[in-house]
Amino acid sequence: MESLLSISKPDPFSLSVRVYYEDTDAGGIVYYVNYLKFMERARTEFLRHHNHEQQAMMEQKRMFVVADCSVKYRRPALLDDLLQVTAEVESMSKVKVVFKQQVLREGEVLCEGRFVIVCVNSETVRPASIPQNLRDKCIDSE
Repeated sequence: MESLLSISKPDPFSLSVRVYYEDTDAGGIVYYVNYLKFMERARTEFLRHHNHEQQAMMEQKRMFVVADCSVKYRRPALLDDLLQVTAEVESMSKVKVVFKQQVLREGEVLCEGRFVIVCVNSETVRPASIPQNLRDKCIDSE
């Protein structure tokens, strides 16, 4: 008889976000662009969680820029909802990291996105290598 080995992947990084009145539109639901802001915060906190702050990168004349994103909106978030915004590394190269992200309410996916983030030199805005220590930490979290 063949034995099946289950390999569990660690849960993605998650940030709690409360929906405030300022996040909603005239219809009382979260304005679509605010999901992008929530996901940006989760990516920033993902870096901080891995002991890597963006200010330190700026001092090294490096910064991250969004090169591409795609977002699917499934269900609306409402005023006072407590959301979980995830950030998970899908793939990584020397200069690029691809994040897959979700915005959830009580486990239900409201919005999901895929973001291609590129590291660039802050003076030339040309591709630059992601700091090795950050690459190592992100690979360990995959």
